[in-house]
Amino acid sequence: MNFVQKLSSKNLFIFNLVLIGAIFGFSLAFLSFSCSTPKARAQTQASTVIIPEGALAIAEELQSVFRAVSEKMLPSVIEIQTVTVRRRQQTPRFDGIPWEFFFGPRDRGPSNEPEREFRSQGLGSGVIVRHINGVYFAITNNHVIDDATEIKVATKNGNEYTAEVIGKDERRDLALLSFRTNDFYPVAVLGDSDNVSVGDWAIAIGNPLGQQFSFSVTKGIVSAVGRTGGPGGNINDFIQTDAPINQGNSGGPLVNIRGEVIGINTWIASNISGGGNVGLGFAIPVNNIKRSIDEFIEHGSIRYGWLGVSLSDPSRETSIALNLENRRGALAAQVFLGSPADKGGIRPGDFITHVNGRESRNIQQLQMLVGDLKAGENAVFTIIRDGQQMDIQVRIEERTDEVASNNSRLWPGVMVIPITDQVRQNLNLSDNAIGLHVLQVLQGTPSDIVGLRQGDRIISVNGENITDIASFYRLLREKTSTELWFEIQRGDATLETLRFRRER
Repeated sequence: MNFVQKLSSKNLFIFNLVLIGAIFGFSLAFLSFSCSTPKARAQTQASTVIIPEGALAIAEELQSVFRAVSEKMLPSVIEIQTVTVRRRQQTPRFDGIPWEFFFGPRDRGPSNEPEREFRSQGLGSGVIVRHINGVYFAITNNHVIDDATEIKVATKNGNEYTAEVIGKDERRDLALLSFRTNDFYPVAVLGDSDNVSVGDWAIAIGNPLGQQFSFSVTKGIVSAVGRTGGPGGNINDFIQTDAPINQGNSGGPLVNIRGEVIGINTWIASNISGGGNVGLGFAIPVNNIKRSIDEFIEHGSIRYGWLGVSLSDPSRETSIALNLENRRGALAAQVFLGSPADKGGIRPGDFITHVNGRESRNIQQLQMLVGDLKAGENAVFTIIRDGQQMDIQVRIEERTDEVASNNSRLWPGVMVIPITDQVRQNLNLSDNAIGLHVLQVLQGTPSDIVGLRQGDRIISVNGENITDIASFYRLLREKTSTELWFEIQRGDATLETLRFRRER
């Protein structure tokens, strides 16, 4: 058989077909192996990752703590539902007469338009803090229930109760509610906020953003303590936390890792429209609340101690002149005549640094420390006067709105600043201008009565020349026991004010 016959033979054809099939199969297998290798390797690698048992045990223990705290606290937390009813007269309808449309109806008596009722709903949180003879008491924020006409509280198990306001206080933004039931609810354990430190765990519980998210639990840490400057003139020194807090969380508890209440969530700082959470939440320390609970139950209100001073933060120039650099406290710029401070010997210009040994770092904390003092209690105030530190004992009285707002007793009733180069430049004063610039005169005070005015420049007190703000306060202490008058520069004129006769 020749070569051509061999190529065209049946056996050779079958052999070639088998060979081509083998080559195709080998190529397909190689391609499949190449594509599946990463997945296979990933599966192989994943199977070799082992979670460390020790670390896992620690994480599970911490998880069990958060779970236990949540189970412990949630039955003590309440949802607060409020309804505020407001009535106002409906807008009168015009009858199409152009005159009445533009100028109003003529020759008509008082409007007889009916009043319309407007109902607005609110939501907040609270926590049960006391149980007495079938009555449960829950603390919350004043702004949660303020002006509410109807208040209901709901518990985690779905029960709802009508609540009553036992007492409320705007200065601390606190309110106490009560509801009566034979059902059992645990009373929350109140911790010690003085032991709270930055970095501690913080757990927030409440009802954020409506009933759909009721009884939510979030966690974070304590970001800072002693924060001041809350909304509405709130005098608390807040705990700051990054535990997520949103609208509706107000009044709910901030809890430590032991399940103890360390604060009441009150407000958030946010740059998001509508007030979304950005990790800046603030809670009233629970130690600011404990006494308030008792006073709400006993008296229906918080009874504050009263010292009788008007406080200010001294400027840098004033601090230098009074030897107060790097000092923390508050300046008693004014003193109420006949007040506990006046009787005890505190004078305008005294810088208060401590109350009963506790540091008053700023105005808000000093207000809080004084407010916690009881009427009739003797307190020791540490002050700096003329650069010297001294202790003054004062017998505290109860604060009332009437006595605290009586400007006629506020001594001397003027806010002044030193004449610095910058002040001379701003007021176009000569380089040799001396005295003190009158920044503000408080209405109805002795300084107002004698004729002192904003923009005046005080150059003497009771005939004694003033060289700086320290001499101003020294003369007020030493030369004004019976009367007060000023020599002033007003424009180009030098004047003497009227004389204020003091009645002790």
